[in-house]
Amino acid sequence: MAAESPAFTLNLPLLPLDDEVVLPGMVVPLDLSDAEVRAAVEAAQAAAPESAKPTVLLVPRIDGTYAGTGVLGTVEQVGRLADGDPGALIRGRSRVRIGAGTTGPGAALWVEGARIEESVPEPLPGHVTELVKEYKALATTWLKKRGAWQVVDRVQAIDDVSALADNSGYSPFLTTDQKLALLETADPVARLRLATQQLRDHLAEQDVAETIAKDVQEGVDKQQREFLLRRQLEAVRKELRELNGGNGKDSAEESDDYRARVEAADLPEKVREAALKEVDKLERASDQSPEGSWIRTWLDTVLEMPWNERTEDAYDIRGAKAVLDAEHAGLEDVKERITEYLAVRKRRGDRGLGVIGGRRGGAVLALVGPPGVGKTSLGQSVAHAMGRAFVRVALGGVRDEAEIRGHRRTYVGALPGRIVRAIKEAGSMNPVVLLDEIDKVGSDFRGDPAAALLEVLDPAQNHTFRDHYLEVELDLSDVVFLATANVLEAIPEALADRMEIVRLDGYTEDEKVVIARDHLLPRQLERAGLHGDEVTLAESALRRLAGEYTREAGVRTLERSIARLLRKIAAQHELGERELPFTVTDGDLRGLIGRPHHVPESAQDPAERRTSVPGVATGLAVTGAGGDVLFVEASLADPETGGAGLTLTGQLGDVMKESAQIALSFLRSHGAELELPVADLKDRGVHIHFPAGAVPKDGPSAGITMTTALASLLSGRLVRTDVAMTGEVSLTGRVLPIGGVKQKLLAAHRAGVTTVIIPKRNEPDLDDVPAEVLDKLDVHTVTDVRQVLELALTPAVDVAAPEVSVAA
Repeated sequence: MAAESPAFTLNLPLLPLDDEVVLPGMVVPLDLSDAEVRAAVEAAQAAAPESAKPTVLLVPRIDGTYAGTGVLGTVEQVGRLADGDPGALIRGRSRVRIGAGTTGPGAALWVEGARIEESVPEPLPGHVTELVKEYKALATTWLKKRGAWQVVDRVQAIDDVSALADNSGYSPFLTTDQKLALLETADPVARLRLATQQLRDHLAEQDVAETIAKDVQEGVDKQQREFLLRRQLEAVRKELRELNGGNGKDSAEESDDYRARVEAADLPEKVREAALKEVDKLERASDQSPEGSWIRTWLDTVLEMPWNERTEDAYDIRGAKAVLDAEHAGLEDVKERITEYLAVRKRRGDRGLGVIGGRRGGAVLALVGPPGVGKTSLGQSVAHAMGRAFVRVALGGVRDEAEIRGHRRTYVGALPGRIVRAIKEAGSMNPVVLLDEIDKVGSDFRGDPAAALLEVLDPAQNHTFRDHYLEVELDLSDVVFLATANVLEAIPEALADRMEIVRLDGYTEDEKVVIARDHLLPRQLERAGLHGDEVTLAESALRRLAGEYTREAGVRTLERSIARLLRKIAAQHELGERELPFTVTDGDLRGLIGRPHHVPESAQDPAERRTSVPGVATGLAVTGAGGDVLFVEASLADPETGGAGLTLTGQLGDVMKESAQIALSFLRSHGAELELPVADLKDRGVHIHFPAGAVPKDGPSAGITMTTALASLLSGRLVRTDVAMTGEVSLTGRVLPIGGVKQKLLAAHRAGVTTVIIPKRNEPDLDDVPAEVLDKLDVHTVTDVRQVLELALTPAVDVAAPEVSVAA
């Protein structure tokens, strides 16, 4: 092990080495034209005895900072270097620990130093012997690769561990930091281990570099052979063409063909210029270049685009409205919007205002509504009514921005975006493009497709839309974009702002019967292999199918029920169990497709109704599938069990939890006024539950429903079975407005409810509700929760209040 002398016994002139390291045993020439080097050597010569060689302290100076360890060096010779400059030959002797600065003769900096003694046990331990052998083997391998055979014997002759480790200082591949680490490692064995690791790493890097160089050389050789063979192949093909009378095309003829096609095509001026530039590149590109393939694919895409193709709109406004009415029942808002659009287009065309500011009169509509109400099929009807081509672009699950804007041409397999492909597929610049399920667009590390749609759906920008693949302007201002979505909140706000929102809130029962009779039944009869005169569905059967076998905003489940019914009849006929023709009535449904799944509360036995016990009220809610009824159950804990406080279950959101707290606080503060035994609330826990706990629920519109359920629980008065309600409640008992009134009233109508309570400030929303639904509902508009309780609760004389009420 190395041992340091505790005292600084040396006083030497310091010779700094800028970004260089000298190890003991190394002999280095130094340029005396450097002032610091010359000063140190002259000071050493002046201080040395006549019979002794001058000594200096060689210290690395890295980025202006002196290392803590240096090397004692002797000036072996002073003379001229190979280039004729004055120089000195200095040999490193031993390591020195540097101390403080001191004084001495000459202009050099003198410092104190302590020699670092090194020792290695004799004889060498086995692991050290193995380390020596490994280092010599690695050094020999490296020297042989460099052709330094004369040095191999000198390295093999070194037996001293310290000298062997310091010999690696001559290695040119070592960095200054690596050499400094060797200098500062005092233990000879540790230093040799470090030198061995450095040499091993360098040889590994060399092997990798040689492998890469070999692969590159092989690739170059292969390309040269391929180039030669292709030239020979071209010569053979040329000879064959001459033998065949000059038939066939070479690359020059192919580029000439593209030039002729571009010049003959009816392209916009800027597109023509861009295409001709690409033809010029194709003429200069070699056959082996992949760029030629990219250019040809791009030119084919540009030439196939319908740049100046447009279909003439059908300006028969009455005829278009008749088409929409024939293909879709209901949906008056959408039909009116399309009729308005066609009327405005007709007037603009008549007055020469077809193009204003470079933009045409396109439209961007968003059809928002629950599944199954006909949003997708409505796009086809709009195109039919306008006489335009129709293209559907499915956006559900799209997460890559390049799906909208296209890929860069340099990528392998690059394609234009879906918008450009839709225009190309339509064959005209003014199709109806249906962007289906725009609320299901996602985003990840590949970008946000919804952000890319901002320019597409902005009427102020989309006349200069640029696809990443085409890189030329594409005018989308004449396209009618119809986007469909189930949930408006799932569409980014900036994107929703660019579209005109049209809500489809579901069908009434009468509309479902008409749709089933005129559209669904004929289609399913054909799919079941039946004729219209073989099976007939009575209107009573269709109404019962829509009311009791299905409960949905759309008609998909209704169509599946009709299909199942017709399949059953077809199978029975084939088995000889039923004769055709056959008329299905409402009494035949149970025997054919089983019992109903949705029986209205009013049709159930009074003892089986959800509201047959105090503490249960019927609310109305809006879901992604349209409106729905929502029951609220409340119960009081037994006083002996303790646990006072409010418990909420049913996977509720924060807003709904706050509504429950407000309802409970209102009843506590106004219990005496409402003649409720609110004293029970002090020591007994209140539990409010919303069934269907697996479905998340949130929003303030269940406030009056929870208040009514608690009031029913405390008073013992039942909530009327035929009453449903919606509205937000405040601490003072005010009933505040909510959203989705139309969807909620349609849901109440589907569920068989006859009386609905809504906030007074939502009364204008009743204009959107179909008249046939309003005729069958008794709608009460209220401003205070006391009015709600008077309408919803049965009289106190009808039911005696039990001591403890438990929800069903």
